[in-house]
Amino acid sequence: MLEARNLTYMFYGYSAAFLILLGYVISLAMRERQLRGELDRVRRMVQDAGKK
Repeated sequence: MLEARNLTYMFYGYSAAFLILLGYVISLAMRERQLRGELDRVRRMVQDAGKK
């Protein structure tokens, strides 16, 4: 039978893994947003250059 202490360690381990994963997903979302903004800026530059 699992001891309560082992369950506590398991809880902390899963919590740490979840927080690390959540931080990684948030950082990916922020990078994606920045890339979309830069891509939109480049598209506008190309369109403006084509109009001249």
